[in-house]
Amino acid sequence: MTETKTPPVVLVDGSSYLFRAYHALPPLTTSKNHPTGAIKGVISMIRKLEQDFPGSKMVVVFDAKGKTFRHEIYEQYKANRPPMPEDLGVQIQPIHDIVRAMGLPLLIEEGVEADDVIGTLAHEATSKGIDVVISTGDKDMAQLVSDHVTLINTMTDTRMDREGVVEKFGVKPEQIIDYLALVGDKVDNIPGVNKCGPKTAVKWLQTWNNLDEVIEHADEVKGKIGEYLREAADTLPLSYELATIRTDVSLNFGLEDLQLREQDDDELLELFKEYEFKTWIAELESDEQKDTNPASESPAPSQVESQYTIVTDQAELDQWLKRLKQADLFAFDTETTSLRYMDAELVGLSFAIEPGEAAYVPFGHDYMGAPEQLDREAVLDQFKPLLEDPKAAKVGQNLKYDKNVLANHDIDLQGIAEDTMLESYVLNSVASRHNMDALALEYLGEQTTSFESIAGKGAKQLTFNQIDLAQAGPYAAEDADITLRLHQVLRPRLAKTGRLKDVYENIDLPLVPVLSRMEQRGAMISASTLRQHSQELAERMAELEKEAHDEAGETFNLGSPKQLQAIFYEKMGLPVIKKTPKGAPSTAEPVLQELAHEHRLPHLILEHRSLSKLKSTYTDTLPELIHHRTGRIHTSYHQAVTATGRLSSSEPNLQNIPIRTEQGRRIRQAFIAPEGFKLVAADYSQIELRIMAHLSGDKGLLRAFEKGEDIHKATAAEVFGVGVDEVSSDQRRSAKAINFGLIYGMSAFGLSRQLDVGRNQAQEYIDRYFERYPGVLKYMDSIRKQAHDDGYVETLFGRRLYLPEINARNKQLQQAAERTAINAPMQGTAADIIKLAMLSVEDWLTTNHADDARMIMQVHDELILEVKESALDTICKGLESRMSAAAKLDVPLLVEAGIGNNWDEAH
Repeated sequence: MTETKTPPVVLVDGSSYLFRAYHALPPLTTSKNHPTGAIKGVISMIRKLEQDFPGSKMVVVFDAKGKTFRHEIYEQYKANRPPMPEDLGVQIQPIHDIVRAMGLPLLIEEGVEADDVIGTLAHEATSKGIDVVISTGDKDMAQLVSDHVTLINTMTDTRMDREGVVEKFGVKPEQIIDYLALVGDKVDNIPGVNKCGPKTAVKWLQTWNNLDEVIEHADEVKGKIGEYLREAADTLPLSYELATIRTDVSLNFGLEDLQLREQDDDELLELFKEYEFKTWIAELESDEQKDTNPASESPAPSQVESQYTIVTDQAELDQWLKRLKQADLFAFDTETTSLRYMDAELVGLSFAIEPGEAAYVPFGHDYMGAPEQLDREAVLDQFKPLLEDPKAAKVGQNLKYDKNVLANHDIDLQGIAEDTMLESYVLNSVASRHNMDALALEYLGEQTTSFESIAGKGAKQLTFNQIDLAQAGPYAAEDADITLRLHQVLRPRLAKTGRLKDVYENIDLPLVPVLSRMEQRGAMISASTLRQHSQELAERMAELEKEAHDEAGETFNLGSPKQLQAIFYEKMGLPVIKKTPKGAPSTAEPVLQELAHEHRLPHLILEHRSLSKLKSTYTDTLPELIHHRTGRIHTSYHQAVTATGRLSSSEPNLQNIPIRTEQGRRIRQAFIAPEGFKLVAADYSQIELRIMAHLSGDKGLLRAFEKGEDIHKATAAEVFGVGVDEVSSDQRRSAKAINFGLIYGMSAFGLSRQLDVGRNQAQEYIDRYFERYPGVLKYMDSIRKQAHDDGYVETLFGRRLYLPEINARNKQLQQAAERTAINAPMQGTAADIIKLAMLSVEDWLTTNHADDARMIMQVHDELILEVKESALDTICKGLESRMSAAAKLDVPLLVEAGIGNNWDEAH
């Protein structure tokens, strides 16, 4: 008779996950503005543990409020910890209530930390021969690991046994307390040894085994670190005691007293409804229906049984191909060797037609001992007709990337019918991050397999072709399966929103192939121009450094905040404008900008920082990004990052190249046209102000734009009470700051700082502005009210920006949300308009002028094209007319196109 092994006891470190969930998830809130991100994260992890350890006794432990015995030992213990954020504190009781309703024992012991309760229960269990799994993200818990105690982290989906501790920390579990005592902990205020990092601590413990021996041999440690060790010798025993997790806490209960209770479905349903966890509500209600009529409803999304296939046989591939061709829609994903689409090579394809059933076709796994796979070229030849068929509808997660990768293999992906990343983004741009793992947790209540859990981290991380097929196959198939299931949840929600559905179908989804083609085309740059610029920047930075040293009267590191603090505030006695969270005088950029008005050294530091950033971000980096195959740079445009609908870009970030400085413009000069072509840059003139005129309906603004007046001069004339012809350049500059400042919700204080005038003077300017343009004030008041009532604002086309903090109790958060409410409809409408313009221009060019012109970049309100010199007149006229017609406003959309050999000349 085989003895049945007792399932492990699972001890959950609730406090550890509380902060991690709060920071990992976006600031989710209910319709009544109660924060729920931490609740969602913690409960999701506990639910996953229940699935992973069926039959196990599970106990959830939280820290109690107030001081513990460690504060009695050392009064400064955890003194550096900032107070708990208000929006996190209000989520703790709901978590406790939900845990109790789930039937799980919840422990909160006064005077001791959750770690000590867990340590004591773990010791009791192992003394009775019961294995223990501790679910935590706290590194200190590694000291509890033994042959019978394992740590798991559900946030990173990693396990740590004895070997895992050695691999992660470099020391054995028995040495972890010594290690922690030496390294110290700034957050918990455990002193440790000054400047002793993990590598030093490991070296000492590998040499002398434990803390006592390290202290005993302290005289043998050379250099400054040896001095620090000897200085800390008297406090190290205290550090050791503070870092030690107690395993002998006197508790009024034992493991046997901690019994699971039956889940209270009624209470749980009420809590889920109160905090608006719709997926969990659906599961509970589904379970209730199945109790009365098991056949009445299909399983809830998170209960789908998964059946994943790794296809290595041609006959099986034939069957799948046949099914895919007959499917109305199938989910599709690529697995590759790189996140950089220009360098990525295909390793395999995955797909799903029905929820829970998915397949992975590997053909590029080439690690030692990899099983035989189908030939890559043969598989791609068979898939090419299906992938290029515009009538074969595909759904994917960020299909733009897959389209680009397939292009490397001469496959033009067509039939992009749906994209779950964009469905989520359009539905609510701020509800969550829009990667698959976050969406699966948010909308399916599922923790997906992370890439790091199968590939490792850091320098040792494997590329997908190096991952064992036994792990790679289910991971890849899960991608396709989850994508299909997400689509089945998200699309019906979009369908109910009316105008949001139109934004998705008519703007964001059709833009995918347009952006893909732009990315593949890339842009030409002159590496020699950039290298010359880099050299000049380096020379100027050296001059600035010398000037700064002369000004300070000593040499110092311009990048060191500590040295700057000493020179600014101790030596030079400059006024302290702001302090860091730890109470030190700040040397942050806004502070330096204020100090630079009256002091030369901060001005020199600012200029040095600016040039250093340009050099490292652009002039040094751009030449390295020239692709070996095309001789061009290829940025990545991101559709689901900004809250307002604007595109962003990376590698390189085209949006942040400064245009108001000579040095920034010189970077644009390195973007050049190929031989026989010119660059054409067309941008919208003052588009957000024109949108404000349309949205507010203010007669004065509408009249100024209708007449084609200089809007800043017109505003200056109104605010300063002079004729338009009498407006000075300073008055126009002030009016421009007012025009743009107010649409960004700027206060009198902000305007006073920008114009360098008194606050009362700034308020007088604002009051005069609103007297002359009362429609603007009325619009701002109405949009604030709408935001408070609805929790969101909309663009002209119906794109929504939800404002989770619009009714926050914290006034600063609420005011920031109000400023966003004023600006977002304008910035979002501008983003929608340029996207519509891109769709129109790309369609026109590919249909009529494929050989004459091509769109290569989009930056802010500007489109940049490469145009044949012989077609410049035709293209510029057509470009301006199509961009101007992208939207119908109550004022004309003015587009200005420039021509040049480089981007700066064309702008």
